[in-house]
Amino acid sequence: MNAIGPALGTAAGLSLVGAALAWTLPVRVRALSAGVCATGVGAAGMVAGITALGGGSWSAHLPELLPLAGVSLRVDALSGLFMAVAGAVVAATAVYGIGYAAPGSAHSTTDDGASPQRASVRGVSSRTAQAVLPLFAATLLLVPAAASVSTFLLLWELMAVTSLLLVLTEHRERAAVRTAGVWYAVMTHLGLVLLLAGLSLFAARAGGETFTALRAGAAAMSPLARGTVFVLVFAAFASKAGMVPLHAWLPRAHPEAPSQVSALMSAAMVNLGGYGIMRFGFDLLGGGSHWWWLLVLVTGALSAVYGILQASMATDLKRLLAYSTSENLGLVLVGTGAAGLFRAGGHRPLAELALAAALLHLVNHSAFKALLFCAAGSVLRAGGLRDLDAMGGLRARMPATAGLFALAALGAVALPPGGGFISEWLLLQALIHGLAVPGLTTAVVLPLAIAAIALSAGLAAATFVKALGVGFFARPRSPQAAGAKEAPPAMLAGMGLLAAACAALALVPGLLADGLSRAAAAAGPAALPVTAQMTPQPVTGGELRLRLTGLSTSLAPLWSVTALVLAVLLAAAAVRGLRRRTRRRLARLWDCGGGAPSARMAYTATSFAEPLQRVFDDVLAPEQDLDVTPVRESAYLVERVRYQRRVPDRIEHRLYRPVLAALDRVGRRSRPLAGGSIHLYLGYGLFGLVALLGVLAVAR
Repeated sequence: MNAIGPALGTAAGLSLVGAALAWTLPVRVRALSAGVCATGVGAAGMVAGITALGGGSWSAHLPELLPLAGVSLRVDALSGLFMAVAGAVVAATAVYGIGYAAPGSAHSTTDDGASPQRASVRGVSSRTAQAVLPLFAATLLLVPAAASVSTFLLLWELMAVTSLLLVLTEHRERAAVRTAGVWYAVMTHLGLVLLLAGLSLFAARAGGETFTALRAGAAAMSPLARGTVFVLVFAAFASKAGMVPLHAWLPRAHPEAPSQVSALMSAAMVNLGGYGIMRFGFDLLGGGSHWWWLLVLVTGALSAVYGILQASMATDLKRLLAYSTSENLGLVLVGTGAAGLFRAGGHRPLAELALAAALLHLVNHSAFKALLFCAAGSVLRAGGLRDLDAMGGLRARMPATAGLFALAALGAVALPPGGGFISEWLLLQALIHGLAVPGLTTAVVLPLAIAAIALSAGLAAATFVKALGVGFFARPRSPQAAGAKEAPPAMLAGMGLLAAACAALALVPGLLADGLSRAAAAAGPAALPVTAQMTPQPVTGGELRLRLTGLSTSLAPLWSVTALVLAVLLAAAAVRGLRRRTRRRLARLWDCGGGAPSARMAYTATSFAEPLQRVFDDVLAPEQDLDVTPVRESAYLVERVRYQRRVPDRIEHRLYRPVLAALDRVGRRSRPLAGGSIHLYLGYGLFGLVALLGVLAVAR
């Protein structure tokens, strides 16, 4: 017996204890008790996940917990990777949340004039928020362990409901929270409907609802049935991962949720969309046709470019980070789609390498995105600021937070020595070597995917230079920024744990090589038709080197970072030596009589992004409004000029608004159908039942 079962049992027990304590204890100790229990939940999840990545497995069937079907659980290496990632994020953000939810913080901006302390008690320190947080953390660990359709749907819905309650934490303080909650509830339950339809069809055609039965029955299904199931579940999982065009909930829910909840959703929950695609597409459905994975790859590439393009335009810091999540999960889907294409063509080494690259990028993204959201939460708690145009000067007032944000941003821009560079380099290696695979699909799609990765990397660099430079440097642009203070120790401790994870992933990623290979193999490549040379695992490594076994390529991040640091130190020493030999004379800066530069003269986030906006003007379709108000006495004299320019989400503007408007019209015209007569309603029910029986008769 290994540690997986006891660890998951401990996590479930601690989540219930944490919820009970948070509901009963007074506010002064509520956050501490819930945070300690949630930290234990995360630590237990890490133990279970690491044990599975090390080669362990575990399964259990609990018939008493769920009527008819019972609860079926099974953990393998693929489940273990997602468990370990979720557990690490939960543990770090729970420590962070103890300080973030302390009463009296200034992170709530109220609409009703309530004091910050009262707003905090009603919001992140409320009984509901603190009681639901450990339960949400437990669902993040248990969803990858589900081993039957009923268990998976139950845990998936529990995750959706608990996360919705956490998004609505501050619904009394801000109307935007209520709007975000409505969008999130509708989108997540539309995804549930698609998932329910796809898995019901799958279970009916496979002759059972356990994953073992699904795996065995998939081969006997017709290509049409398998393709239908894949499209339905892919749409549901892509929505949870924030993929375009099903991403509309993400830039709303992430900014309005408390920051530790935003970190959990962006760094752990959205990962489970990728898990579902890998588990059902590769493992349970057994691979599939080329067009499945072409759909996945194209969706991922479009989401990566569109997401980071919207992030580069955003001035709300948390909205910027939310769109960045769409970009990075898009890159994960690019790797997953490439692995499926290589798998369908029988090229096992490339398939395993692309899937390992996707998993490594998912791990890296979880580390740096959780840290970015926590740093943004520290700024929000210190001064109630999310608008980059109102920030500035935070490097001097919040030096630890600024340094941690910079470390996480280094991972997000995919430049050495960040962790994102290593995973994107691995992904590019798989795609570039995949160009040698014969076929029109790979010859056309892979170069476009490489171009999408390169473009998203360049836009990510501009985006996070904007966020770091405008938000933390220059001069304060508001009284809140000028009066900001450093985060309390608990928040810094949580961010420190995430920073240590970012550093480890950037310097010694080879430590994950065996676990990544086991996770990639658990997704199904072991059953590949092999036309290429067999390799034991796609990636090997150790403390100092990451080696691609099938391609005779290696990367040594630690040595690269050491050389980079030495080069910087030598350059700094040379500059300092030259300064000492040159006489310096102090003089007042010539300012053309205009006086010293002020904060109004510095770049804002809007002005920084304006050149990019011009380049992508046709894609972004910005809206502008010029309102000239003349004086009352003469139309030739101007009293006021008002100029407004904004960059809306074009997909939302062109797709969702017409659909919502059409539904509104249909609803208004359908009001006469609800006349209040019970006989009319019974007639509707009878007609629906007859129509359903007719459809079933024809379908048989």
